[in-house]
Amino acid sequence: MRSGCQWNALPKTFGDDSTVHRWFQRWCALGVMEKIWADLVQTCDELGQVHWDWQSADGCMGKARHGGDQVGKNPTDRGKNGTKRSVVVDEQGGPLGVAIDGANRHDAKLLKATLEAIVVPRPNAEVREQHLCLDKGYDNPSGREAASEAKYTSHIRQIREEKTTVAAKHPDGKARRWVVERTLSWLNRCRAILIRYNKNSKNYLGLIQLACGLIWV
Repeated sequence: MRSGCQWNALPKTFGDDSTVHRWFQRWCALGVMEKIWADLVQTCDELGQVHWDWQSADGCMGKARHGGDQVGKNPTDRGKNGTKRSVVVDEQGGPLGVAIDGANRHDAKLLKATLEAIVVPRPNAEVREQHLCLDKGYDNPSGREAASEAKYTSHIRQIREEKTTVAAKHPDGKARRWVVERTLSWLNRCRAILIRYNKNSKNYLGLIQLACGLIWV
């Protein structure tokens, strides 16, 4: 995950690389990586370290060198194969849910799947208000509908909105959406996530889920 090395380049202390790879694929297919991540989030929540009140979501595109499923033409990379990672985080930037799709998938159309992928049950939105901060890419019916269906109080930056109007909404001047950008940057430090080498999308998603769990550690 960190170095993006080939399986046959693993240290021999781990055993036969084909065996390691088979176990990795089995764990991804069974959702083991997601369960590890969920256990960590649940433990942090019991310690009062998951801040649900303000959440934010955003997407990030990356290369998909060898193609595979859930791959699309990357509009920022001359139409080459790419994958989009969409992440929702808490107020501190702790990842709560992730979804992947082709790089040509619009952020707003991937928002619903991202919110549904949150690995632990959210607090009751009718009892505890939860805010969701989104950038201009979600200023459309799809983005607003997904946030509304999930019972969030959405704060979507409007396409023609000037920066000076943001301070008026939050007089304390506290930045709330940049944390998701930082989390995406943390994930991009893993070479096998920044550049997708896995043809199987479940294997690629498993690496992202493992990285999200390590962030909570």
